[in-house]
Amino acid sequence: MRTLTISSKGWIVIPAELRKKYGLHPGERVALVDYGGVLAIVPYPANPIHEARGRLKGDRSLVEALLRERTQERARES
Repeated sequence: MRTLTISSKGWIVIPAELRKKYGLHPGERVALVDYGGVLAIVPYPANPIHEARGRLKGDRSLVEALLRERTQERARES
């Protein structure tokens, strides 16, 4: 764990080894997230849509499940 000092302007310096480890470069954006007593610096992905692709992918398709459910509803109504 590292100890950082907050400047009079509220700035902190992220140590070079952590900037290299997480690929942080000057001008890149980060989010400061409050986890209820814990602050975390979270890098923003360069392309958030591309980064999120496939994260929610599962074994089942929601579209297929909805179509199956509607087919069953139609059969019950008939």
